[in-house]
Amino acid sequence: MHKISIEERAIQLAHYIIDHKETVRGAAKQFGISKSTVHMDVSKRLLHINKSLALEVRAVLNENKAERHIRGGLATKMKYSKMHKTG
Repeated sequence: MHKISIEERAIQLAHYIIDHKETVRGAAKQFGISKSTVHMDVSKRLLHINKSLALEVRAVLNENKAERHIRGGLATKMKYSKMHKTG
């Protein structure tokens, strides 16, 4: 297995995030790297490698950020509904 370059990793991360409408956290978990590395790759490094791809990723990440409070609320709702069923 050959080690991929930082540029290749940034492009792979970008495509993964776009194709799966994934979050930074989800991409980090999938690739086995830190969230800060994913963020650095797709928001800073990618701008110098492929600006149009960087803008596509930014659009997905902005959408995820806008929906974050909804996902958090749903997770809380599920947590408490499970507690009421078992408790």
